[in-house]
Amino acid sequence: MKQEELQGLFRQHYGIQPLKINELPRSPSHRRYFRMVGQDSGCIGAISPDPLITRAFLEFTRHFRNKGLHVPELYAVQEEKGIYLLEDLGDLMLKHLVDQSREEGSFPGKVRPLYHSVLEHLLRFQVEGHVGLDYSVCVPRMEFDRQSVLWDLNHFKYFFLQLLGIPFDEQKLEDDFQFFASFLMNASRDYFLYRDFQARNILFRDESFYFIDYQGGRMGALQYDVASLLFEARIDLPSDFREELLQYYLDTLGKVNKNDAAAFQKYYYGFVLVRILQAMGAYGLRGIIENIPLFLQSIPFAIKNIGWLLEKSLVPQGMPELTKCMQQLTELPDWKPAVAEDKLTLKITSFSYKLGIPRDYSGHGGGYIFDCRTLPNPGRIEAYRKSTGRDRDVIDFLAAKQEVSDFLGTVFALVDQSVREYSNRGYTQLMINFGCTGGQHRSVYCAEQLKAHLVKTHPVNVILNHRELDK
Repeated sequence: MKQEELQGLFRQHYGIQPLKINELPRSPSHRRYFRMVGQDSGCIGAISPDPLITRAFLEFTRHFRNKGLHVPELYAVQEEKGIYLLEDLGDLMLKHLVDQSREEGSFPGKVRPLYHSVLEHLLRFQVEGHVGLDYSVCVPRMEFDRQSVLWDLNHFKYFFLQLLGIPFDEQKLEDDFQFFASFLMNASRDYFLYRDFQARNILFRDESFYFIDYQGGRMGALQYDVASLLFEARIDLPSDFREELLQYYLDTLGKVNKNDAAAFQKYYYGFVLVRILQAMGAYGLRGIIENIPLFLQSIPFAIKNIGWLLEKSLVPQGMPELTKCMQQLTELPDWKPAVAEDKLTLKITSFSYKLGIPRDYSGHGGGYIFDCRTLPNPGRIEAYRKSTGRDRDVIDFLAAKQEVSDFLGTVFALVDQSVREYSNRGYTQLMINFGCTGGQHRSVYCAEQLKAHLVKTHPVNVILNHRELDK
């Protein structure tokens, strides 16, 4: 029904029926977008079921257009129905330009001036866009205030820490959250905060950048959006390039207001941290629970950024429980990023069937689950019960069994075939699991043997995780 109404709005605006309508890939939101093409015209049609979000987007768009900021033009609107037609800005995102630069071997050289331009545009949104903006339309709050910070931190707690089984003291963590929120509230917040300023929301057309998905914006601190852009997980900017871009932003800000530039860095890495934690809450909900690959693939990079902040001592002091939780996250074997993005990484895991089959957190899917329960079980022999598949007595026991040798021969042949094909196709992830009753003897031995085989025979990265033993 809504799609028919959208076609009617197109017909009303252009005087003709659309010749072609293609729905664009869906985002995690409930909004739907369609590329609509007529005889000599085209646009993006939007269906937005949330009236508050619709109002915020429309008001922000009109305001930013009046300020000369690069946002899509509104062609036609039926706000009461939650439908509108927008300028079609194409599909070329900043992310695509970064990926292309890396593939060509010119990164970050070719994208350096692009990021400079984006940061200049961001500052215009923050300063010029703030003036005269009606913040009463903001959803869910007019300002990124203390309550907003606490919502994000609790989202991280419930949709990331708890999902991954990270232990914490509830009261001590809450105390740290309160302390962190108070610290961030000391920063000046008289600016427009875009909220989701990332490379997927920045489009490149006609040698200029355009910006979308700002409907979650509100009043807030300068630091938040800079952190969103420079610490975007899957873009994975090198730390030295991030620092160079930060300095460029500060130099540009200094030309607008020297006092703002001087005060910026005191709170910057606090906002970097809260942005990463907010994103990790989204990755947990959309990735771990809803199993959306894009969000799953972002988790290792977010944890890598957490590790960098800890290593550089950039986490605000006075949050011992939160710091302890973050340190534990960096030690989780499930979330180690690939050693080299241009090489195939095989993640080998031993596990107990009693505790469930391991999930594929890479977001790529595919791989093997080998059931070792048909093999002779050392766990039934008293002398081996306290040993594992890494101990010499169990290794000798299993190595002497012909059925184990036959089983591994079949495994090696299957995995070798996949490794060759995955490498030829440029794939970067392959998951291989070995399960047995307790995840202690047979599965551990087989996983160890496969790793040794792969290291000798293929130029690949291998990550080995004995899930039950590592607990």
